[in-house]
Amino acid sequence: MRRVFCRFQKKLVLVSWVVFVLLQCLHISAVNVDLKPDAGLADTEGGGCTKKGGERVLLAAAAEEEREQTRRALEAQDAYIKRLEARLREVEDVAERLSTLESGLDTQKATTTAIQADVDSVSQKVGQLSLDETELKQNVEIMHSKFTHPIKEGETAFMFMCTIVMLMMTIPGLALFYGGLVRMQNVLSTVMQSFSICCLITVLWLCFGYSLSFGPGNTVIGGTSRFWLQGTQLMQGHPLKESIPEMVFVTYNLMFAVITPALISGAFADRMKFGPMLVFVSLWHLLVYCPLAHSSWTTEGFLHKQGVLDFAGGNVVHVAAGCSGLVSSIVVGKRAGYGHEIFHAHNILLSVLGVSLLWVGWLGFNGGSYPNGKFHTAGMAMLNTQISASVSSLTWMFTEWAIRKRPSVLGIISGAVAGLVTITPGAGYVDMTGAFCFGLLAGPVCYFSAQLKHKFGYDDALDAFGIHGPGGALGGVLTGFFAKADDLAGPPGPNGAFFGNPSLIGLQLYGVVVAGAWSSVVTLILLKLVDRMMGIRVAEDDERNGLDMVCHGETIAPYLNTPGDSEHAGDDHGGQRTRSSWDPQDSIQGMEERRYSEEQGSRGRSCE
Repeated sequence: MRRVFCRFQKKLVLVSWVVFVLLQCLHISAVNVDLKPDAGLADTEGGGCTKKGGERVLLAAAAEEEREQTRRALEAQDAYIKRLEARLREVEDVAERLSTLESGLDTQKATTTAIQADVDSVSQKVGQLSLDETELKQNVEIMHSKFTHPIKEGETAFMFMCTIVMLMMTIPGLALFYGGLVRMQNVLSTVMQSFSICCLITVLWLCFGYSLSFGPGNTVIGGTSRFWLQGTQLMQGHPLKESIPEMVFVTYNLMFAVITPALISGAFADRMKFGPMLVFVSLWHLLVYCPLAHSSWTTEGFLHKQGVLDFAGGNVVHVAAGCSGLVSSIVVGKRAGYGHEIFHAHNILLSVLGVSLLWVGWLGFNGGSYPNGKFHTAGMAMLNTQISASVSSLTWMFTEWAIRKRPSVLGIISGAVAGLVTITPGAGYVDMTGAFCFGLLAGPVCYFSAQLKHKFGYDDALDAFGIHGPGGALGGVLTGFFAKADDLAGPPGPNGAFFGNPSLIGLQLYGVVVAGAWSSVVTLILLKLVDRMMGIRVAEDDERNGLDMVCHGETIAPYLNTPGDSEHAGDDHGGQRTRSSWDPQDSIQGMEERRYSEEQGSRGRSCE
């Protein structure tokens, strides 16, 4: 279209120019015609008349002026024509540029068409790979997280080790510890409790527990967004531990959830039905442990916001388990013969092995609880754990030696557990001096608190409350005194009273009271509810025969003298215990007959 217009404009200019030239020629011809009669008249008259000669002069001057005007007009016309030609050249340049632009547009259209074809091809390939918008967004988020918060292989390996040794704390550590302390007819049932609790809490953690403990929620408990571990990332860390994969974080914190209710089982050992025990533990995990873990360890938890320090579970694990154990021992009731019979430990050596495994696992328990970005505190936490446990073992041993005139193996391993419990809330917040003082006080405090059951008459069978309750509370309060900020690598927590911040003591007491009160009240309600629905206590005859045969139909010895063997009562952590006995003169046939009789007698009895 532009080309046609340019050609038309050229022709129009040429036509105008030709018309103008023709008009000028006609004008000049008319002037010459007007001059010829005057010349003829001059020739005819021969120049004789003066008047007429003057007229001719005037006419000649007029003609000359007319010719001058014509000449100027022609010059003006020539200038106009030149301007038209220049304009025409400009128009031709514009037309040429337009033509170039049209060619460029055609090229651009061809390029656009090619690009669109490529885009369509890529879209088809993306569709073939089934990558929808959500998947692409997730991939972008994963890549962004990979470059902004890279997983650190060293820390991940360390957390793997901590998780593995923590599993050994419950099975077999706690199972052996508790199994060695009970009578022979209840060994398998005690081990069964620890093993089954480990399996049960793992399933609950997968379904609900992790989301309620560490998922986004309110200030008390997490929400439902992480049920069945939905939304967890393989290549991304949790906000509380960004340097390790979230699945490692999930498994590590599962070990805390597993051992906490298993500790409670020591309070009602030898007398609680197995089925109701599983129901109680399930509800306790969801209604006690998960809210306390969320409140204490997540950034949105109300205890964390208020500044309560709990490095590895002094309140969440030990105060809660200890107070719940106290309530359980009262609600379930005393063992048959308690106060009149000696309840012999089955095998102290098993308990020593169990505590040894607990000690090893506790290094990972406290060492792996370092705050996000504070890996340097892991080594200090492990060292403090070792110092406190060692000092507490000695102080318990010397206390018992001074009072009972002899140190016992059961006493020194109980002291080790007391030191491990007490250092837990402050393992990464205190220095070596603080850890030494923790252990120095933990031994005697927990020794005397374990004797309170004789004074007040409750049957805390394996001192679940006597060690874990007072030990956890003592550790929390001492953290308020000995907490020390790390000025070199950034403070993992605030200073305590000995370093210019006495207000921390009040906060630590507040955290202990909240954990103890909440766990005690909810435990009481749950036990009453389960007791009303299912019954929680086995019959007295079944208790004396032993829960191994009654609840599980098996035993580790063919014949046991299940009633108490002495008229004098003993205590669990006050001195050396002796092994239950069976008559070595019994024939194999007689023992098998008695075992068959016990099995037949156990039928119809229920631990459900």
